[in-house]
Amino acid sequence: MNINSGTNTATATNTATDSTWTVAPEHVDTPDATALRRAYYAEVAGRYWKRPATEAEVDEGLRDDPADGLVPPTGRFVVGRLDGAPLSCGGIRMLDPVTAELTRVYVDPRARGTGGGAALLAALEDEARALGAERVRLDTRSDLVEARTLYARNGYAEIPAYNSGPYAEHWFEKRLA
Repeated sequence: MNINSGTNTATATNTATDSTWTVAPEHVDTPDATALRRAYYAEVAGRYWKRPATEAEVDEGLRDDPADGLVPPTGRFVVGRLDGAPLSCGGIRMLDPVTAELTRVYVDPRARGTGGGAALLAALEDEARALGAERVRLDTRSDLVEARTLYARNGYAEIPAYNSGPYAEHWFEKRLA
């Protein structure tokens, strides 16, 4: 896989499948971004509850976890497209002047293993740098094995807890500077 990052767009080509990912900033409320955030929440809630989340539960979860910090100047949201189809998303928000936090990182299960996660992280790290971040942190759960593997493969190391989120079980950090 080749990853090319620019200021506003990251692209990745998986040479084994000839599929191309393009990841670019997008407002969190566009139809594609909204659909991806819904899919993200449905997956993480369903896995946590060990049953599919209902539409009403997804609606409630999104209301209770607003994405207003994922817009400039405090953050950014990106959408990844595999051969033009929106299949991944993620957000970055500043915790302090030098620390950014990854959130809502999602790759559609049908597109996992195609390089989208790496392209998504590259774009989010570029956005974090543009916001002045020197490091990126995140928290995740034990059952989100694919996410933990993605972070470890892309240079994120486990660190002690930096927050007390109700679902946080693992914390990671990557230095950007």
